[in-house]
Amino acid sequence: MSEQSNQGDGTVSSEVARPANEILRVEHISKRYGAVTALVDVSLRLERGEVLALVGDNGAGKSTLLKIICGFQPPTTGRILFNGEEVHFTSVKQARAMGIDIVYQDLALVNQLTVYENMFLNREPVRWPLLRKRQMRKEAQEHLDSMGIKTLKSVDLEVASLSGGQRQAIAVARSVFSDAKVLLLDEPLAAMGVKEGAIILDLITRLKHEGNVSIIIIAHNYAHVIEVCDRINMIQDGRITLDKLTSETSADELTDMVVAEYRKALEERQRAAS
Repeated sequence: MSEQSNQGDGTVSSEVARPANEILRVEHISKRYGAVTALVDVSLRLERGEVLALVGDNGAGKSTLLKIICGFQPPTTGRILFNGEEVHFTSVKQARAMGIDIVYQDLALVNQLTVYENMFLNREPVRWPLLRKRQMRKEAQEHLDSMGIKTLKSVDLEVASLSGGQRQAIAVARSVFSDAKVLLLDEPLAAMGVKEGAIILDLITRLKHEGNVSIIIIAHNYAHVIEVCDRINMIQDGRITLDKLTSETSADELTDMVVAEYRKALEERQRAAS
């Protein structure tokens, strides 16, 4: 039997039995928007230090699931367990404060601010009435160096002057710098070339080896997924249809599953039209 307690911030937790290495569990999540059902009874798990790929066709429900996990949207049904406790996030800020952060495709960086200012955004150290900019520069540079981000000439550069890969790396580094325990990456490689994508893949690999943060990444490139991820979940029609270690699957198997989904949808449309 589980024990429930009020956390004082509107979050009700429930201690449950879980594998010792598990940090996040999603159980029987569904999401409906009126007559439209985006997710149907989705369950997944994430272990400490693990990189989990979330793959599937456009509109399958991948981004919706991440938005629920990070507190941007509530689920219609189901629950989320973080460190074995049931959590009910009412905002992204609340989830972030507990250690779950998300990096969207649009990054939420401020282009007019410098790299170090973005790294400390909304948590700037102050020696009244001035910001401690020297400290911010020093700590931002040390953090980027520790993460192996070597492509920046200076933390004084404006984000607007950076490449897509560099901006994505800064967004990820900021989340890790904020002590995120679970990092959600929504299509970090979208619209990137090979060199740009390599920056992010190298960063994810480094984070995986350090083991201090667990990652769920949405990606369409199966070669990238197999290269950096430990395990793969596929979502089709709002349901998890595959859960395998990357060593137990292949790009061909993943492609075949998506092609089969297309064929099924085509057959259903043809029957409806006849």
